Amino acid sequence: MVTVVGIGADGWDGLGPAAREALRGARAVLGGARQLALLPADCAAERVPWPSPLRPALPGLLAAHAGRGLCVLASGDPMFHGIGRALAETVGAARLRVLPQVSSVSYACARLGWPVEGTAVVSLVGRPVAELSAALRAGRRLLVLSASAATPAEVAAEVRERGYGPSPMTVLEQLGGPRERRLDGTAGTWAHPPGDPLNVVAVDCRPAPGTLRLGAVPGLPDAAYEHDGQLTKRQVRAATLAALAPAPGELLWDVGGGSGSVAVEWMRAGTGCRAVSVERDPGRADRIGRNARALGVPGLRVVTGTAPAALDGLEPGLRPPDAVFVGGGLTAPGLLETCWAALPPGGRLVANTVTLESEALLAVWHRRHGGELVRIAVSRAAPVGGFTGWRPAMPVTQWAVTKPAPADGTERGETS
Repeated sequence: MVTVVGIGADGWDGLGPAAREALRGARAVLGGARQLALLPADCAAERVPWPSPLRPALPGLLAAHAGRGLCVLASGDPMFHGIGRALAETVGAARLRVLPQVSSVSYACARLGWPVEGTAVVSLVGRPVAELSAALRAGRRLLVLSASAATPAEVAAEVRERGYGPSPMTVLEQLGGPRERRLDGTAGTWAHPPGDPLNVVAVDCRPAPGTLRLGAVPGLPDAAYEHDGQLTKRQVRAATLAALAPAPGELLWDVGGGSGSVAVEWMRAGTGCRAVSVERDPGRADRIGRNARALGVPGLRVVTGTAPAALDGLEPGLRPPDAVFVGGGLTAPGLLETCWAALPPGGRLVANTVTLESEALLAVWHRRHGGELVRIAVSRAAPVGGFTGWRPAMPVTQWAVTKPAPADGTERGETS
């Protein structure tokens, strides 16, 4: 059994009787240097600081101290963006006894008068600051878990760059401890020097006039993307994401990425959604990366190469895709066969095209595997002399299908 004790900035004085008893009875205590320094001198356990990198070393470290009345020290609530998740995945939840302390989020909301349930939280511990962009919404109250003393300035710069410079910003340091401190300002004028590394950043999101509004559902404005014309347009993109049906934690293969808009909005759609975008043109591949960073999903993996050859090797490094979107190159020999073979039963495939040749190919696959074959036509109002009329865009043919379980019970179905 591993006992995990949450400890706050108030240290030993803030711990309850059960937590103190566990630490006094332990023969070894694992934790970060800052947490271990909060233990009193009469706590006789061996103090073992975490190595870096931690995750690969964790199983061996726990095994080396097994049977020693082992305790782990963590900041605040260990199960909220803390070491608790890694421990549960390593030893199993049944072997954990977790004694949480008040989380930094609860402390911050208490100081600010913000309801916890109405406050969004983004952790930048071990993550790029660009991930913050996906959380910016007009009127949203946002708490950022900092990685260091430099994080507040990085947050201010990112918020300002995304058009939210007027947002009031507060840094709360050493929450709950004797050295608690509060700094206030706005993202656009933030000038406070780096302070304590133990801090939380609060942002009351307010866009500057003229900032492009980005909604929470698929179908972002086309102007949100840098592109050269290779862009799945807003209305068709929304219909495409609806057919792909992203769910938290799922993986998408975006084949023929173009500007990366479908992959970007897949990742924005749910917690932990991941995507790989395959694009043969190096310039467009670079553009996909820039769009991903600007729209808050810097973890989008971009592969430069021509499908289907570029798809070889994706699966061994990742689990099979939950969905595949083919936005270009449908007539490349073996492309649909490769995508279909990669999908597990229950996986979704969506393909869009505007050409007759690719449309004929989709009709063949539709007859063979079923699914839904639709044509999406969009017209936009445009000037016609001194009047206004409808200007139609090229209609898009879309095939969407869910791969069934094979009749013989094997993991893969037929490939063509």
